Amino acid sequence: MEFVYGDNRIYHEGEDGTLLAEITFPETEKGVFCIDHTYVHPSMGGQGIAGRLVKMAVDAIQEKGGKVTATCSYAVKWLEKNQ
Repeated sequence: MEFVYGDNRIYHEGEDGTLLAEITFPETEKGVFCIDHTYVHPSMGGQGIAGRLVKMAVDAIQEKGGKVTATCSYAVKWLEKNQ
């Protein structure tokens, strides 16, 4: 599965352009990025994609030297277990 990195967003679309997976992490204040949305299409559920998205977002934020926060309930739980 190939993911596209955008401005504070990582996503994957199907061949027909359907959004299949997405995570967004806007900069809420200087140097602080908040993971506020994680989405995985129901057809892709149970494959660990949401966890991969959070890990990729955390890595992208840290590469920028930023601090990670979250309001997305999935990301909050993931961070509690993995950080």
